[in-house]
Amino acid sequence: MNKISKSQFKPHALAFFREVEATGRPLIITDNGVPTLEIRPYAPPRANPLEGLRGSVLFFMPPEETE
Repeated sequence: MNKISKSQFKPHALAFFREVEATGRPLIITDNGVPTLEIRPYAPPRANPLEGLRGSVLFFMPPEETE
């Protein structure tokens, strides 16, 4: 991951945004050497994998009870 200080980021913010968009690699912004922000490409939230199965069960037989 690339790291850059706030003071270096501010005057060239658009160039850094374009770089993150082009490469897909996140950029860490630091304040006095401490990571404070992360700029990364947007990724839409993943759908619940069980939603794809909703309505797909054709037959269900409950398990037999054992004593």
